[in-house]
Amino acid sequence: MTGDNHISGGKQRDVIQAQSIGSVTFGAERAGTPHQPYLQDPDRWPLARDWDALAAGAHRARPGEDGSKLPPYVERDVDEELRERVREAAEEGGLVLVVGDSTAGKTRAAFEAVRELLGGYRVLAPPVGARLRPAPSAVEGLRCVVWLDDLEQYLGPEGLEPEVLAEFVRLRVPVVATMRLKPYETFSAGDDDGVGGVAQSWAGLGARVLRMAEVVDLDRLWSEGELSRAGECDDSRIADAVAHHGTYGIAEYMAAGPVLLREWQRARRACGHARGAALVTAAADLARAGLRGPYSRGLLVEVHERCLTDAGGSVLRPEGLEEAFAWASRVRLGVTSPLVPVTEGWWSAFDYLVDGAESAVPDWVRETALAQAADDDDRAAIATSAYRADALHVAEAAVRPLADGGNLTATFNLALLSAKAGRTEEAETLYRHAHDRGDLSATNNLANLLANVGRPEEAEALYRHAHDNGYLDATFNLAIPLEQSGRPEEAEALYRHAHDNGHLSATFNLAHLLTETGHTEEAETLYRHAHDNGQLNATNNLAALLEQAGHTDEAEALYRHAHNRGHANATYNLAHLLDQTGHTEEAETLYRHAHNRGHLNATYNLAHLLDQTGHTEEAETLYRHAHNRGHADATYNLAHLLDQTGRAEEAQALRRQAADSTPD
Repeated sequence: MTGDNHISGGKQRDVIQAQSIGSVTFGAERAGTPHQPYLQDPDRWPLARDWDALAAGAHRARPGEDGSKLPPYVERDVDEELRERVREAAEEGGLVLVVGDSTAGKTRAAFEAVRELLGGYRVLAPPVGARLRPAPSAVEGLRCVVWLDDLEQYLGPEGLEPEVLAEFVRLRVPVVATMRLKPYETFSAGDDDGVGGVAQSWAGLGARVLRMAEVVDLDRLWSEGELSRAGECDDSRIADAVAHHGTYGIAEYMAAGPVLLREWQRARRACGHARGAALVTAAADLARAGLRGPYSRGLLVEVHERCLTDAGGSVLRPEGLEEAFAWASRVRLGVTSPLVPVTEGWWSAFDYLVDGAESAVPDWVRETALAQAADDDDRAAIATSAYRADALHVAEAAVRPLADGGNLTATFNLALLSAKAGRTEEAETLYRHAHDRGDLSATNNLANLLANVGRPEEAEALYRHAHDNGYLDATFNLAIPLEQSGRPEEAEALYRHAHDNGHLSATFNLAHLLTETGHTEEAETLYRHAHDNGQLNATNNLAALLEQAGHTDEAEALYRHAHNRGHANATYNLAHLLDQTGHTEEAETLYRHAHNRGHLNATYNLAHLLDQTGHTEEAETLYRHAHNRGHADATYNLAHLLDQTGRAEEAQALRRQAADSTPD
C-alpha cells in the first residue's frame, strides 16, 4: 500500500452545535386546573407494604405451581444503587428513574425497592392522562411516594412538569418512576446531541424533567451474578427461564416477550393468522404514532384493513375477523397476549411488540391517529412522533389550528415546523410573535434561525437577551460562535455558567474546549460527569481521551456502553480500537454496522480491512462508495487497488481528480 493507506479518523471528539431544535409538540393552555378525582381520600391510597406488583405495572408471568401470579424476586445488580437513590429521595425529595428495555424488570425492581424502604408510605399512582399540577398541594404533610410507571405517559404540559417536580422536591416527597429505553432516548435526544432545548414544548419539558432525575439503568440481559442468583431459586418458572432464556433476559423470557414477537412476525406471512397480525400491527402503529391507548374495536378494525392490504391482502389468505381477534387476544404461556384487553371492547398492544416493531409508521396511520386524538396531550404526542419521523404535514396539521387560535406554544411549534420546511420568513414572523410575548425558547430559536441565514449580530443580541434572563440553552448557544470566532475565554465562562446550572451539553462542550487547550485532567472529570448523567457524546469522548492515554480496557467498556445505545461514532471508535488490538473479526462486524448507518470513516476502514485480508472486490466497492462521497484517503487507496489489479489508467485518472480537488 501507499503511504496514504492508513486508518483515518478514530477519535470522534466533535462538538455538536446548537443550530437547530430537535423536538416539536403541542402544549395545552392552562386556563385552570380541573378537579382531579384521583387525589381524593388519601387514606384509601395503598400502603407500599401492602401494595401489589401487578397493580404497580409489573408484567405478568405464567402462574406458579402454588398459584402465585409472580415468581419470587431475584436480586438485580442495580438493587443497591436503586435503594440508595430511593432512600435519598425519601429524605430529600427527588425523582428516581429506572430505565431499560421493555420487560427488562424495571417495574419489579423499583416496586421491590419502594416496598422494602417505604413500606409505611401511601402510594400515589395517578392514572395516565391525569393532571399532576394539583398533586403537590394534595400530598403536602403526607408520608407519600408518587409512583409513575411508564413515565413518558406523564411528561408534558399539566403532567410532571419541572415546576411540579420541584414542588415535590421542596416537600421532600419521593417520586419513583420507570421508563422504557426507546422513549427515554427520544425525550433526552436533544441533550444527547448537544442541541439547544425547547423549554416550553412538550418534549422540551420532558427533557428538563429527565435532567432532574437520578437515573438507574437496568440491562435487559442478566449478568453472571444475576444468573447465578436466579439459579439458586427453586421456583419452576425461574428455573425454566435460566435453562432456556438463550439470548434474552430472564425477565424478558418470563414475560413471554420474545415468544409473542416471533409469533407476530411469523403471522404476518401466509400462515393462517394474517388478519390477527394486522390487528396487532394496527394497535402497535397507533401507539408508535403517539395516540395513547386503549383503542376501540372499531378503530382497530378500520386501521387493520389497510395494514392487511399493505402486507399483501387476499394473497395471505387471511382468516375471519372474529378468528383474528381470538388469535390476537389469546394468552400465551399463561402470561399475556399480543392484544391486551383493557375494558370491554377496548384494546392495547403488548408494549414489547410496540418496542420490537421495526418498520416505519405509515403517514396514513399518523393521520388516522390525529383524527382520533381525544385531547391536546394526544395531539402533542402525535405531533412529536410525526416531527421526529419527518412527517411534517401531520405535525403541522396538529398545531396550525391552535396557533391560529392564539395558543402561544402552538405558535412556537408551528414556527419550528416552518423553519424545518424551509419557510424561514414565516418561521421568523412566528418566532418574533412568541418572543415579543416573552417566550425565551422562541427567542433562542429565533437566534438560531438568524444565525443560520447569516445574521450573526442579530442572533448574538437575542442569545444575550435570553442568557441575561436565565435561559441556559441560549447561554450554551451563545458560547458556540464565540468559541468558533476565536474568543475561547468568553466561551469558557459561558459554558461554565451553564454547566454549573446543570446544562449537560455545556458540560460536554466545556470538556471538549479544555481538551483542545491541554487541560485533560479537568476535561476527564467533566466528561465523566456528563457520562454519568447519560450524555452519550461524553461517553464516547471520555473513551477517546482514555484510549489516547493508554487506558484501553476502560475505553473499550465505555465505547461498548455507547454503542449498545446506538451511538454511531462510538461504534466506529470501538471497531477502530478492536482493529488496532487484533480483534479484526469483531471489528469488521462493527465497521459494517457503522457503515450501514452512513459513517464514512467506517466505510473506509472496513474497505481497508477487507483489502488487507484479500477481499479486494468488496473492498473496491466500499472504497468507491467513500470516494464518491468525498473521502480523500478512500480515493488514494482505490487508486492503489486499481494499480494492483492492472487498471493503471483509471488509477491515474483518480489521482488527477484528487489532486485537482485539493485546495492550494
